[in-house]
Amino acid sequence: MISEPELVGEFGPEHRPEAVGGFDHRPPPGRRRGHGLLWGAAGALTASAIWATTVFAYGDGIVERPDTRGYQLSGRSCSAMQLKALTAAAGKREDVSTLVPGRIEHPALDQIYCNVALVSPEGAGTYAEGWSVHVHVGLRAELHKETAPGSEFEAREGPSALEGEDEKGAELVPNLGDRAYLRTDFGEQSRLSVLDGAAVLTLTVSASMTYSGPGDWEDEPEAPAPESFHADMISDMRDVMERLKTAA
Repeated sequence: MISEPELVGEFGPEHRPEAVGGFDHRPPPGRRRGHGLLWGAAGALTASAIWATTVFAYGDGIVERPDTRGYQLSGRSCSAMQLKALTAAAGKREDVSTLVPGRIEHPALDQIYCNVALVSPEGAGTYAEGWSVHVHVGLRAELHKETAPGSEFEAREGPSALEGEDEKGAELVPNLGDRAYLRTDFGEQSRLSVLDGAAVLTLTVSASMTYSGPGDWEDEPEAPAPESFHADMISDMRDVMERLKTAA
């Protein structure tokens, strides 16, 4: 099993001696030391109770940790990109999935970026000899360990998110995580974003044409539309989600 990065630190301020009302000072001559310690302990408890009441009253500092739902991210997490559906659609895997540029490990957030390239055989389908379709697939996975990402996810990926001139609106994908949106950016790249508990996963797919035949070429054929990969993206995203929870 991929081990989840250890959480560092717990909520709560450090209670230094000077923070408890000065009750740690040495008792004056003639006073019993134990009596002063009791007063000091009482003062500390009173201060802590007031502080706790203030935190509760203002709702500041008491944060329920988000549900990670078994997700674990590490340097080996890119192996979860099996991409069986997309590979079958494109032809074959051109290279292994790689961390680009790598990963982030932080007490509040773990994050990985992965890339993989798929390629069709030359002249496959309706394309002329020498032409191949290259499908570029990217995966970004985030695991939020301090605060739930739901509100930010909805603002960034939902229908109210800012859109470019040629960007199509977000399409809600049912039965995928807690919430999932699929959109096409500028007619060149499709993006599938999923919120699942504390995890936010984003799969991007774009296609381009390459020529490796003899001589020069004149008319470049049009690459497959990003929308043609949507069903495969959803299928592969389900598989990635399961593997990030259970991969060894």
